[in-house]
Amino acid sequence: MDDAVPHVTPTLPDTTGLDPELRNAVETIYTDGIVGKKGAFSAEWADRLREDIEVAFEEALGRPGGAVGRGTKRYYVEIHPEQMRGWLELVDHPWVRGVCEAVLGPDYQIVELGFDVPGPGAKDQPWHRDFPMPDETIQTGRLTSLAFNLTAVDTAEDMGPFEIAPGTQWDLPVGFEHDMFPKPELYPRFLERAVRKYPQRGDVSARSALTLHRGTQNTSDLSRPVLVLGVDAPGAGNAEHHDMAVTHGFYESLPERVRRHLVCPVVDELTPITQKHTIEGLMMGDA
Repeated sequence: MDDAVPHVTPTLPDTTGLDPELRNAVETIYTDGIVGKKGAFSAEWADRLREDIEVAFEEALGRPGGAVGRGTKRYYVEIHPEQMRGWLELVDHPWVRGVCEAVLGPDYQIVELGFDVPGPGAKDQPWHRDFPMPDETIQTGRLTSLAFNLTAVDTAEDMGPFEIAPGTQWDLPVGFEHDMFPKPELYPRFLERAVRKYPQRGDVSARSALTLHRGTQNTSDLSRPVLVLGVDAPGAGNAEHHDMAVTHGFYESLPERVRRHLVCPVVDELTPITQKHTIEGLMMGDA
């Protein structure tokens, strides 16, 4: 970590007794800000995910507020768990559950489900965080949320891969616009650290949304849809920014070990989600 940049001193969770793979995942998230697990799901599972994303994306584009722009030729769409056939397999995967509990505690909360679609012609995003650094992280050095990402396609160099600057989850937001967007004069620091990720179908990653990152230019003729699962520690408060819901029948069909982590409304009928007007859309430009 560059001591010339003001930063939070991290406080690693207690990993005593953890499976070595999970202990390594926690340590890597606290060090680099991102960790991956290759082949957590089958390619066929990822292909079904892509089918579900394509259906939801077409529906969202067909109504006002269904999709929000995250830059040129980029969209974000929030969906309900029942719009994804593999949702239960995702949230109940031992590695996903284990990472959530180890980083966020036994009462972690599943708060968000959505997907990004960087299409052909998408440009480099500005370096950014997904939300401002929480006071708890500043004061205690503990992370209070995780974002899990799963690609629906095999990522190639020309498809605008995700780029992340390891270790920057601890950078204090000095001079950041809206506490999320560092000034361009800081970009050389991120470019020195930048790592591009090339996940394949079935891979999953977990990251701190505070780690500075961006989508890069997509010069291919293909979209690169990526699922996002957002998980909070109790009290982190991100659930209030999302409108995820489940029906009574779906809720009752879930194992209790999954139900206990849901904090969203249980409803008679699902309503399509209208995307909230986000500061990311303003800062990154219209899609």
